[in-house]
Amino acid sequence: MQRSKTSGGVVELVKTVVIALVIAFGIRTIAFEPFNIPSGSMEPTLLIGDYLFVSKFSYGYSTYSLPYGIHLFSGRIFGRQPQRGDVVVFKLPRDPQVDYIKRIIGLPGDRIQMIHGILNINGEPVKRERIEDFVNTENGMLSRTPQYIETLPNGVQHPILEMSDDGPLDNTGVYVVPPDHYFAMGDNRDNSLDSRVQGGGGVGYVPAENLVGHAEVIFFSTDGTAAWYEFWKWPSAMRFGRFFTVIR
Repeated sequence: MQRSKTSGGVVELVKTVVIALVIAFGIRTIAFEPFNIPSGSMEPTLLIGDYLFVSKFSYGYSTYSLPYGIHLFSGRIFGRQPQRGDVVVFKLPRDPQVDYIKRIIGLPGDRIQMIHGILNINGEPVKRERIEDFVNTENGMLSRTPQYIETLPNGVQHPILEMSDDGPLDNTGVYVVPPDHYFAMGDNRDNSLDSRVQGGGGVGYVPAENLVGHAEVIFFSTDGTAAWYEFWKWPSAMRFGRFFTVIR
């Protein structure tokens, strides 16, 4: 009798674990997936050490919506087009094993060009307004970077960093975004490998199929000064003011 109860308990435990795994897999596949920020290419919007949730349902689903690179189908189902200004996670076209996060600047058919640091969309310069410097501390060093508010044609406003208007990617030719592709750029304009770099080791245009989801909210943030085992340093390393910040 005792053996039967024990056996039944094991079966229930296994069922509970399996159900929990199925639920977790389902949430990660169709709802939300966590990501962390490893580089400064999206500063000041996103900082190194930010952890965020990405909504998988925002643009429909592709094979890249599935965890672990499972390839079950091509194209997108329930597909919806991103809005200009959306911050998105996508699979790097030249290496789909790598996740990138950038801001959607160009939609299919758009003509994108940088002229002396000013973003031009379809022949029109995008308005930018100088605001206070972005101040950041990294490895104990304080830095200041010129910061602007950029206003996209659809009215979306977001901050950008621009150290110089004469950097390697501040003057470009005209990029014509192909059908079913997008043009993505980092907010840290002089420190971002993005769609401005075509071919070779660049990003290029982002196929619609490669979109993973829309960046929604920062749920955790740390400045990196505390290792995982240095629990006594955790409170000072946490950037509590960034917790639950909606990403715009």
